[in-house]
Amino acid sequence: MTVTTLPAPRIETAYVPAPEGAPADAPRVFAVVAAVMRDAMPVGKNQRNEQQNYNFRGIDDVMSAMAGPMRSHGLFILPSIVDHKQARDGKMTRTLITMRYRIYGPAGDCLIADVPGEAFDYADKATNKAQSAALKYLLFTLFMLPVDARSIDDGDRHHPEPPAEQPQQPQQPQQPQRQQGGQRRGGRQQQRRRDFLAEAEQAPSRAAFDAIRAAAVKAGAPADYLDKLDAIARRKAQAAQQAEQPQQPAEQQAPAGPSSVDRAAALNAMYEAARAAGVTDRAEADQLFTSRYGVAPSEATLEQLREMHADLLDAAKGAAA
Repeated sequence: MTVTTLPAPRIETAYVPAPEGAPADAPRVFAVVAAVMRDAMPVGKNQRNEQQNYNFRGIDDVMSAMAGPMRSHGLFILPSIVDHKQARDGKMTRTLITMRYRIYGPAGDCLIADVPGEAFDYADKATNKAQSAALKYLLFTLFMLPVDARSIDDGDRHHPEPPAEQPQQPQQPQQPQRQQGGQRRGGRQQQRRRDFLAEAEQAPSRAAFDAIRAAAVKAGAPADYLDKLDAIARRKAQAAQQAEQPQQPAEQQAPAGPSSVDRAAALNAMYEAARAAGVTDRAEADQLFTSRYGVAPSEATLEQLREMHADLLDAAKGAAA
């Protein structure tokens, strides 16, 4: 067994004030953390460990949920390892670390937080996994990141034990159980993270849209996200009013515009290209589009969506090269 240890320096303070000369009106880190908390969207247990039969929240999902709000408010995190221990356990490597995170605000002041991380791995990824675990729980505890699963049990906290073997009983024909809304495990329904914008686009009536918006509010959606939902409702209402107007003779009608199906396909293609270019957060992709065209993607023309899609693909190819 081999053990490597780095000395852990003692923390004198958990807060470092802003340096001299920092603007007096620059928000301090406490206010910025609170602002990021208001904008953070829920993260559900959308990842699945098939070997040990439990759902969990992946670090990629957590970082995607936090990237947009942190960039918007000028908050960033500087990590360092202050304690590192490794030991071989059979074929596996066990790693215990203590991560020190410095959370900086726009004024240059910072909070300091120490978070432990632990991981096992057959190869050389134990330290990487331990760092990912520590970062995930820092983000959850510091920002009180909301979750959209409301189950009492927590698959991140323990691994379910396999059921004890029971005497075999004569098998009886079973009718396939009907599942609704998602897979059921242990009597509880595992919910997927909902895309309220896509549901609003497909809502067949105003009542259906109101139900979707209410669900988004209950899930903790921030104000700018609700504004995008309302913009979809206004656009669909205008389209309905235009459809009710008397039709002009065929020779006087204007050329037909793109269908809603074409717009939805172009919108989805634009988001896929954004992810390929490294913009994994949809809110960040919306902000990038709005800063360029002055309108939200949901209100853009088909030509604008296609143009942005092409530019993002070029950026992704350039990054890959």
